Amino acid sequence: TWGNPYVDSPQGIGYGVTISAPHMHAMCLQLLKDYLKPGQRSLDIGSGSGYLTACMAEMCGRCYGIEYISELVPISITNLIKDGKKHLLDFNQIVIRHGDGSKGWPELAPFNAIHVGAAAPRLPQELVNQLASPGRLVIPVGPQDGDQYLMVIDKDENGRITERRECGVRYVPLHM
Repeated sequence: TWGNPYVDSPQGIGYGVTISAPHMHAMCLQLLKDYLKPGQRSLDIGSGSGYLTACMAEMCGRCYGIEYISELVPISITNLIKDGKKHLLDFNQIVIRHGDGSKGWPELAPFNAIHVGAAAPRLPQELVNQLASPGRLVIPVGPQDGDQYLMVIDKDENGRITERRECGVRYVPLHM
């Protein structure tokens, strides 16, 4: 069941998963903003309710979403339509599919911005490989029963990779 959208904490969206707290969505968009400019391409892994996928598409013009829980895909599409975003779906500015997000979407790569909304036990190299040069990946990394960190992975125009810890976090697990 859906929780209170005005509370700044994760809210259940069914199937044992949550939508991140609004402040976490804001932080991730802030971290990705330089890679979400018009004409750039983005990927939202763990697209869940469709909310952040829509935000990313509004910023750069195109966002692809991958959701591991197949039942959430039609729910997210319905949410987008109810929110007046049908035009983004009609013009393929938002495309959401079911799949294993840890593998990314290689046939559509590279992406300027990649957001992951679930914690990976380790950094998925497939996602780093799908970053454009320049590009940025924002992903929570760490075990479910241990310390997790929001990691920022950058690929510069020469393909050089750097990574840094932004902050400690607690996310649902990324299916890998």
